[in-house]
Amino acid sequence: MTLTSLDYFASLVRQDDSIPLFESALTLGQDFYPEMDFAEEEMALDTLALKLRQRLPPDASQIQKLRMLNQFFFQEMAFAGNVNNYYDPDNSYIHRVISTRRGIPISLAVVYIELAQQIGLDMKGVSFPGHFLMKLSVQSGEIVLDPMNGSSLSREELEERLEPFLAHQPEEEFGDELPLAAYLRAAHPREILARMLRNLKAIFMESQRWQQVLDVQERLVILLPEEVTEKRDRGLAFANLGMAQAALEDLEAYLALRPYAEDAPNLREMLPDLREALRKPN
Repeated sequence: MTLTSLDYFASLVRQDDSIPLFESALTLGQDFYPEMDFAEEEMALDTLALKLRQRLPPDASQIQKLRMLNQFFFQEMAFAGNVNNYYDPDNSYIHRVISTRRGIPISLAVVYIELAQQIGLDMKGVSFPGHFLMKLSVQSGEIVLDPMNGSSLSREELEERLEPFLAHQPEEEFGDELPLAAYLRAAHPREILARMLRNLKAIFMESQRWQQVLDVQERLVILLPEEVTEKRDRGLAFANLGMAQAALEDLEAYLALRPYAEDAPNLREMLPDLREALRKPN
């Protein structure tokens, strides 16, 4: 039996304690680029890692490795943010990021983290509001990095970045101190993949590219099986593609679990038209 790209993705993300971030993220490009050679793309990254490893002295410290990785990644390889075309879906497809050397914070971070781990740095992703970050624990504490340029961010800079996202929170909830530590925890691979997919969903929904929305939703439903809203959004994609039976199944499942949700009345109004579509001869 041939393993589909969705089957392969499901096999990678099944167990929480063993999700390979880079490999799983790389598979996201298979929907938009079905001709992608998966092994070739993995080899391209491994070749970069080997090139970097060969330059490292055997006794290199963590800080030395980090400096060399930054120099290699941002200066020599010229990875950078695609500021001129930030909402291009290619910015979220890892094989395209490696090829073009352009991406957005989270996709650049996935490539950077893989290189870091291949040279012995336990770099972690940080799902910071509005701008994905990375961090490395060293003897003196934690170094927090911006994946767009490799710069190290101070506590003051991080608090300044966080402040706009807390503006809607009651002041008494946090007192005088921002809850920075809560926003700097290491992100689980499942969380990182979900953020990547939701970035793509937002892009495709904005342009009403419903087949691409459906491709993304199929993966989100696999990745987050307990998130019923993802099944709802898959149902909406099915409905917009004229796939009435599949749409009904997802939307009815959502309404059964969330009968009093804010969007429930609007979704119920869709059901008669979907049922009528099923009765029409093909």
